[in-house]
Amino acid sequence: MNLWQDFKTNQGKIIYKWQHYFPIYEKHLCAWRNKTVTVIEIGVFHGGSLQMWQRYFGPLATIVGIDINPECLRHEEPGIHIRIGDQSDPAFLQSVVDEFGAPDIVIDDGSHQMQHLRSSFLFLYPKLSKNGIYVVEDLHTAYWEEYGGGLCKPESFISLSKQFVDALNADHARGALVPDFITRHTFGMSFYDSVVVFERGTIPIKMAVWSGRLSQPVSLPAVKEIETATAT
Repeated sequence: MNLWQDFKTNQGKIIYKWQHYFPIYEKHLCAWRNKTVTVIEIGVFHGGSLQMWQRYFGPLATIVGIDINPECLRHEEPGIHIRIGDQSDPAFLQSVVDEFGAPDIVIDDGSHQMQHLRSSFLFLYPKLSKNGIYVVEDLHTAYWEEYGGGLCKPESFISLSKQFVDALNADHARGALVPDFITRHTFGMSFYDSVVVFERGTIPIKMAVWSGRLSQPVSLPAVKEIETATAT
Protein backbone atom coordinates (compact mmCIF):
# COMPACT_ATOMS: atom_id res chain seq x y z
CA MET A 1 0.00 0.00 0.00
CA ASN A 2 1.38 3.43 -0.87
CA LEU A 3 1.16 6.45 1.41
CA TRP A 4 -1.83 8.00 -0.34
CA GLN A 5 -3.81 4.79 0.02
CA ASP A 6 -2.74 4.55 3.65
CA PHE A 7 -3.90 8.11 4.25
CA LYS A 8 -7.24 7.63 2.49
CA THR A 9 -8.02 4.47 4.46
CA ASN A 10 -6.67 5.72 7.80
CA GLN A 11 -8.82 4.76 10.77
CA GLY A 12 -6.25 5.73 13.37
CA LYS A 13 -5.20 9.08 14.75
CA ILE A 14 -5.73 12.24 12.70
CA ILE A 15 -3.24 12.88 9.87
CA TYR A 16 -3.16 16.41 8.45
CA LYS A 17 -1.14 16.84 5.25
CA TRP A 18 -1.45 18.68 1.94
CA GLN A 19 -2.43 16.03 -0.57
CA HIS A 20 0.23 16.94 -3.15
CA TYR A 21 2.92 16.05 -0.59
CA PHE A 22 2.28 12.32 -0.98
CA PRO A 23 3.95 11.89 -4.41
CA ILE A 24 6.91 13.85 -3.03
CA TYR A 25 7.21 11.48 -0.09
CA GLU A 26 7.01 8.44 -2.34
CA LYS A 27 9.68 9.79 -4.68
CA HIS A 28 12.25 10.57 -2.01
CA LEU A 29 11.53 8.17 0.85
CA CYS A 30 10.55 4.86 -0.72
CA ALA A 31 14.12 3.51 -0.77
CA TRP A 32 14.12 3.42 3.04
CA ARG A 33 11.14 1.09 3.40
CA ASN A 34 11.67 -2.11 5.41
CA LYS A 35 15.20 -1.08 6.36
CA THR A 36 16.76 -0.11 9.66
CA VAL A 37 15.96 3.59 9.56
CA THR A 38 15.65 6.43 12.06
CA VAL A 39 13.03 9.03 11.20
CA ILE A 40 12.59 12.31 13.05
CA GLU A 41 9.42 14.28 12.45
CA ILE A 42 9.34 17.76 13.94
CA GLY A 43 5.76 18.52 14.92
CA VAL A 44 3.55 15.81 16.40
CA PHE A 45 0.09 17.45 16.33
CA HIS A 46 -2.50 14.62 16.67
CA GLY A 47 0.10 11.85 16.26
CA GLY A 48 -1.41 10.33 13.12
CA SER A 49 1.51 11.01 10.81
CA LEU A 50 3.88 9.20 13.19
CA GLN A 51 1.69 6.13 12.93
CA MET A 52 1.61 6.56 9.15
CA TRP A 53 5.41 6.65 8.99
CA GLN A 54 5.64 3.54 11.14
CA ARG A 55 3.29 1.66 8.80
CA TYR A 56 5.13 2.94 5.74
CA PHE A 57 8.72 2.29 6.78
CA GLY A 58 7.99 -1.01 8.45
CA PRO A 59 9.02 -2.95 11.56
CA LEU A 60 12.71 -1.96 11.49
CA ALA A 61 11.97 1.78 11.71
CA THR A 62 12.55 3.97 14.74
CA ILE A 63 10.11 6.88 14.61
CA VAL A 64 10.85 9.95 16.76
CA GLY A 65 8.40 12.81 17.12
CA ILE A 66 9.58 16.20 18.42
CA ASP A 67 7.20 18.78 19.81
CA ILE A 68 7.19 21.62 22.31
CA ASN A 69 3.79 20.62 23.71
CA PRO A 70 4.07 18.13 26.61
CA GLU A 71 0.58 16.82 25.84
CA CYS A 72 2.04 15.12 22.76
CA LEU A 73 3.62 12.52 25.04
CA ARG A 74 0.32 10.64 24.95
CA HIS A 75 1.11 9.66 21.35
CA GLU A 76 4.11 7.55 22.37
CA GLU A 77 3.72 3.84 21.70
CA PRO A 78 6.00 0.90 20.81
CA GLY A 79 8.32 2.02 18.02
CA ILE A 80 7.17 5.64 18.27
CA HIS A 81 9.10 7.90 20.63
CA ILE A 82 8.11 11.44 21.65
CA ARG A 83 10.61 13.96 22.92
CA ILE A 84 9.51 17.36 24.21
CA GLY A 85 11.62 20.41 23.45
CA ASP A 86 12.21 23.45 21.28
CA GLN A 87 13.15 22.59 17.70
CA SER A 88 15.46 25.61 17.59
CA ASP A 89 17.40 24.57 20.72
CA PRO A 90 20.71 22.92 19.73
CA ALA A 91 21.13 21.33 23.18
CA PHE A 92 17.73 19.65 22.91
CA LEU A 93 18.36 18.48 19.36
CA GLN A 94 21.76 17.12 20.36
CA SER A 95 20.11 15.13 23.17
CA VAL A 96 17.79 13.53 20.61
CA VAL A 97 20.71 12.63 18.33
CA ASP A 98 22.68 11.30 21.30
CA GLU A 99 19.78 9.05 22.27
CA PHE A 100 18.70 7.74 18.87
CA GLY A 101 21.80 8.18 16.72
CA ALA A 102 22.18 9.95 13.40
CA PRO A 103 18.78 10.31 11.72
CA ASP A 104 18.32 9.00 8.20
CA ILE A 105 15.26 11.15 7.53
CA VAL A 106 14.13 14.45 9.05
CA ILE A 107 10.72 15.87 8.22
CA ASP A 108 10.17 19.41 9.49
CA ASP A 109 6.45 19.93 10.00
CA GLY A 110 6.85 21.95 13.19
CA SER A 111 6.23 25.61 13.94
CA HIS A 112 6.98 26.77 10.36
CA GLN A 113 8.58 29.88 11.83
CA MET A 114 11.54 30.93 9.70
CA GLN A 115 13.94 31.22 12.63
CA HIS A 116 12.98 27.73 13.82
CA LEU A 117 13.28 26.19 10.35
CA ARG A 118 16.72 27.68 9.90
CA SER A 119 17.98 26.66 13.35
CA SER A 120 16.72 23.08 13.03
CA PHE A 121 18.16 22.65 9.55
CA LEU A 122 21.58 24.13 10.29
CA PHE A 123 21.94 21.83 13.30
CA LEU A 124 20.34 18.60 12.08
CA TYR A 125 21.34 18.51 8.42
CA PRO A 126 25.04 17.89 9.17
CA LYS A 127 23.96 15.17 11.63
CA LEU A 128 22.10 13.15 8.98
CA SER A 129 23.48 9.82 7.82
CA LYS A 130 25.58 10.22 4.69
CA ASN A 131 22.70 9.41 2.31
CA GLY A 132 19.96 10.91 4.45
CA ILE A 133 16.95 12.98 3.41
CA TYR A 134 15.80 16.28 4.92
CA VAL A 135 12.28 17.46 4.08
CA VAL A 136 11.02 20.95 4.93
CA GLU A 137 7.25 21.25 4.58
CA ASP A 138 4.67 24.03 4.44
CA LEU A 139 7.04 26.60 3.00
CA HIS A 140 4.16 28.75 1.84
CA THR A 141 4.80 30.30 5.27
CA ALA A 142 8.11 31.55 3.88
CA TYR A 143 6.03 34.25 2.16
CA TRP A 144 3.96 35.16 5.24
CA GLU A 145 5.12 37.93 7.56
CA GLU A 146 3.53 36.39 10.67
CA TYR A 147 5.94 33.47 10.26
CA GLY A 148 8.95 35.70 9.76
CA GLY A 149 8.74 35.33 5.99
CA GLY A 150 8.18 37.57 3.00
CA LEU A 151 9.07 37.60 -0.68
CA CYS A 152 12.87 37.74 -1.04
CA LYS A 153 13.24 38.42 2.68
CA PRO A 154 16.72 37.24 3.76
CA GLU A 155 15.31 35.46 6.82
CA SER A 156 13.01 33.34 4.66
CA PHE A 157 13.90 29.65 4.38
CA ILE A 158 13.24 29.90 0.65
CA SER A 159 15.87 32.64 0.43
CA LEU A 160 18.28 30.46 2.41
CA SER A 161 17.57 27.54 0.08
CA LYS A 162 18.32 29.72 -2.94
CA GLN A 163 21.74 30.41 -1.41
CA PHE A 164 22.20 26.66 -1.00
CA VAL A 165 21.69 26.23 -4.77
CA ASP A 166 24.77 28.39 -5.34
CA ALA A 167 26.66 26.54 -2.61
CA LEU A 168 25.79 23.23 -4.28
CA ASN A 169 27.54 24.49 -7.43
CA ALA A 170 30.43 26.29 -5.73
CA ASP A 171 33.04 24.07 -7.38
CA HIS A 172 32.09 25.57 -10.73
CA ALA A 173 31.98 29.22 -9.63
CA ARG A 174 35.62 29.91 -10.63
CA GLY A 175 36.58 31.14 -7.18
CA ALA A 176 33.55 33.35 -6.66
CA LEU A 177 32.27 30.99 -3.95
CA VAL A 178 34.12 29.00 -1.31
CA PRO A 179 32.91 25.37 -1.17
CA ASP A 180 31.21 24.53 2.13
CA PHE A 181 29.34 21.67 3.81
CA ILE A 182 26.46 21.91 1.33
CA THR A 183 28.95 21.68 -1.55
CA ARG A 184 30.74 18.65 -0.17
CA HIS A 185 27.88 16.70 1.41
CA THR A 186 24.77 17.36 -0.69
CA PHE A 187 23.90 15.32 -3.75
CA GLY A 188 20.85 17.31 -4.71
CA MET A 189 17.98 19.61 -3.82
CA SER A 190 14.40 19.40 -5.08
CA PHE A 191 11.91 22.26 -4.98
CA TYR A 192 8.14 21.74 -4.97
CA ASP A 193 5.10 23.78 -4.07
CA SER A 194 5.66 24.50 -0.35
CA VAL A 195 8.36 21.81 0.03
CA VAL A 196 12.14 21.61 -0.33
CA VAL A 197 13.91 18.24 -0.14
CA PHE A 198 17.66 17.94 0.50
CA GLU A 199 19.51 14.74 -0.38
CA ARG A 200 22.76 14.13 1.48
CA GLY A 201 25.56 12.55 -0.52
CA THR A 202 29.07 13.11 -1.81
CA ILE A 203 30.48 13.25 -5.32
CA PRO A 204 34.05 11.91 -5.02
CA ILE A 205 35.04 12.86 -8.58
CA LYS A 206 33.46 15.70 -10.54
CA MET A 207 34.50 14.93 -14.08
CA ALA A 208 32.81 14.90 -17.47
CA VAL A 209 33.56 11.63 -19.28
CA TRP A 210 32.67 10.08 -22.60
CA SER A 211 32.71 6.60 -24.05
CA GLY A 212 32.17 4.90 -27.39
CA ARG A 213 33.58 5.44 -30.86
CA LEU A 214 32.96 8.54 -32.91
CA SER A 215 30.67 7.93 -35.88
CA GLN A 216 32.30 10.72 -37.88
CA PRO A 217 35.61 12.61 -37.84
CA VAL A 218 35.94 15.41 -35.28
CA SER A 219 37.95 18.54 -36.00
CA LEU A 220 41.02 19.21 -33.87
CA PRO A 221 39.47 22.27 -32.11
CA ALA A 222 36.46 20.16 -31.12
CA VAL A 223 38.72 17.44 -29.67
CA LYS A 224 40.65 20.03 -27.66
CA GLU A 225 37.37 21.48 -26.39
CA ILE A 226 36.27 18.05 -25.16
CA GLU A 227 39.65 17.39 -23.54
CA THR A 228 39.52 20.77 -21.77
CA ALA A 229 36.01 20.10 -20.49
CA THR A 230 36.91 16.70 -19.08
CA ALA A 231 40.05 18.04 -17.42
CA THR A 232 38.37 20.87 -15.49
